[in-house]
Amino acid sequence: MSKINIKPLADRVLVEPLPAETTTASGLIIPDSAKEKQQKGTVIAVGNGTKDEPMTVKVGDVVLYGKYAGTEIELDGTEYLIMRESDILAIV
Repeated sequence: MSKINIKPLADRVLVEPLPAETTTASGLIIPDSAKEKQQKGTVIAVGNGTKDEPMTVKVGDVVLYGKYAGTEIELDGTEYLIMRESDILAIV
């Protein structure tokens, strides 16, 4: 993990999506045109939470999130998602 110079506010989380899978469970190679983005990623930075709800995820957690969750941003040539903690479905 590289050092990111960004701090999410309130209940927001910065997530680095995991790369799309290149093979199926049975070993078939998936062509680039058929690859789908995974809905799993690593938490890179978290906000402080709100006064009513503290944050439950922490840096380094691998999380599952909704298909249309978050906003895509690019920092230093790397794609990230910034989303609310409520968009995170589970910690893996």
